[in-house]
Amino acid sequence: MTTLTFEDFKPGRFGTFGPRHVSREEILAFAAEFDPQPMHLDEEAAKNSMLRGLSGSGWHLGSLMMRMLFDGFIGRTASLGSPGVNEMRWVAPLRPGDDLTLDVDVVEARVSKSRPETGIVTFKGTIRNARGEMLCEMESPIIVSRRDGAGKRA
Repeated sequence: MTTLTFEDFKPGRFGTFGPRHVSREEILAFAAEFDPQPMHLDEEAAKNSMLRGLSGSGWHLGSLMMRMLFDGFIGRTASLGSPGVNEMRWVAPLRPGDDLTLDVDVVEARVSKSRPETGIVTFKGTIRNARGEMLCEMESPIIVSRRDGAGKRA
């Protein structure tokens, strides 16, 4: 399998990944462990919430996005990690039975000034359900090795 390096990431659309099915049981299990708010665990409470029905945690959606990013391309990228997330927005609820797709764009790709053997690639990921509704959007940089030692100091 080819390892992706900094040079493989040009600004623009990078790809679409998925679908990834999300079950009711998965939503309940994640919520019970990490975000036990009523709208994520209890059907009746969820109906009476502003979400108007059982919904997955935004943190669950973020975790699903990370998994889809990893399976889609980060798992075969010369990634050295990330300095953090620039922005994350939850736009619409994750529902039991949703089939998710992830669109990934490269927002910026630049050589690191302090470590020229690496580059910083900023991605924007957008998760949609099968109806095309945007559920979540995230922008985050990752640090990626450059190809064949490019930028190494002599």
